[in-house]
Amino acid sequence: METRVDEVADGIYRLNTKVPGFNFNQYLVVDEEPLLFHTGPRGLFESVRAAIARVIPLERLRWLGFSHVEADECGALNRFLAVAPQASPLCSKVAAMVSITDLADRPPRGLADGEQVSLGRRNVTWLDAPHVPHGWECGYLFERETRTLLCGDLFTQADGCEVPVTEGDILGPSEAFRLQMDYFAHARQQGAILERLAGTQPTTLACMHGSAWRGDGGALIRALAASLERQAQ
Repeated sequence: METRVDEVADGIYRLNTKVPGFNFNQYLVVDEEPLLFHTGPRGLFESVRAAIARVIPLERLRWLGFSHVEADECGALNRFLAVAPQASPLCSKVAAMVSITDLADRPPRGLADGEQVSLGRRNVTWLDAPHVPHGWECGYLFERETRTLLCGDLFTQADGCEVPVTEGDILGPSEAFRLQMDYFAHARQQGAILERLAGTQPTTLACMHGSAWRGDGGALIRALAASLERQAQ
């Protein structure tokens, strides 16, 4: 098992590991204070660790971010904290309050909705997205310089390992996957949250499973919202 490394936006690297029937991505944002978004599960730690080391030394990692508390999002968090002495967990205030302050071996930085974190020449902004697709503590990071939305489980694709970043259709495959195993909470505020994410006008969507995507991200997120709305009728 080997984790593949590809640059999908300027200074943003997709780390992809293929497992039978599925795949996992982490995203490494390289700056003065490098950020890893998603740690992957514990079983992938050595492979992901080796992949990061092909880009930067592990000890340079400053932030270990994730969308919500789940094994593939933060399962290897404490293992990374052990090899990256300057790193801290980065998550929503809710995640910090209900889980990570207790689970993590180092105190987290809990972010309020709209709060920015400077990585050096870049800023990332935390966007609360409770229950979209799932998890009270769910949220995403938007990197303004490259207009990259680190969008977690949105647009989950079982395939897409071989293509690091695509301009093709990911909504069709992701909706087909969702209909087999619907992981959306279908919260009442879902449409408003997706519209807010679309309003960031991302040009790269950094998906946690499958290919990253490049294009009019606002239009694609609105298409997802419309598909979810049709399914609810």
